[in-house]
Amino acid sequence: MHELNVINNINYVGNWIVHNRIIFLNNHMINIIFAITIMILGFIIAKILSIGIKTVLSSKHIDTTISEFLSTLSKYIIITCSTITSLSYIGVQTTSVIAILGAAGMAIGLALQGSLSNFSSGILLILLSPLRTGEYVVLGKATGTVLNIHIFYTTLRTLDGKIIIVPNNKITSNNIINYSREPYRRNEFVIHIPYNANVDTVIQILKKVIHEEPKIIQEKDIIIGLSKFDSYAMRFIIRCWSNTNDLNTVYWDVMSKIKKALDDNKITISYSVLNINVIKNKKI
Repeated sequence: MHELNVINNINYVGNWIVHNRIIFLNNHMINIIFAITIMILGFIIAKILSIGIKTVLSSKHIDTTISEFLSTLSKYIIITCSTITSLSYIGVQTTSVIAILGAAGMAIGLALQGSLSNFSSGILLILLSPLRTGEYVVLGKATGTVLNIHIFYTTLRTLDGKIIIVPNNKITSNNIINYSREPYRRNEFVIHIPYNANVDTVIQILKKVIHEEPKIIQEKDIIIGLSKFDSYAMRFIIRCWSNTNDLNTVYWDVMSKIKKALDDNKITISYSVLNINVIKNKKI
């Protein structure tokens, strides 16, 4: 009788193991299917997002290097997240994996601190667009026309043909002066006239020159007047507006026309003179 009970117990344990094994295998298979599905969806979403980012950035004429980098970065971030999620479904402890990735990211960040600073500054320059290709800018001590905005540095060309390469973090940490962004710019002319000249006559001559200049925008504010009495002459100021592209041409043309108009009216332009008196001591 005792042996019969032992056999029954063994059969019961065997049946329980077989039954629970089937349940275990079924649950495990479901988890594996979920993990594979998440991986496949992750790859599909990563590819779609990568193509979308590249298309959007290309349509905005952003540098190819930057668009490629951002699209690739977004792709691998999604693949990494989907991989970690998939591993958690099949029983892998993802906490340690995330910790390892975090430590590795911190180490890489410290090692590439300067490069990452330039990279983040390059992203800001692209998103905020304080300067664009073809614009004339002052970046700290560097002045020139923007040739390219790369992911780590920006290239300028000076007026005398030199190439300046400026790290992007130097740009975002300093003032940016953009001479090309506004469609209109104001010129300022300083004219020194002798004290014996008639003020009203000088102002009339200057007004005539300014109003006859076709490239000056007459609808915008024009200021002409006597601004200061210098030690050797009266200082007249002219302020007027023109298209940004015509700024230098207007300045040179107006200065030439002012000189000719003053000459025609027998008015000279003053200049500072230094008188040196030499005194010889007589011998007694």
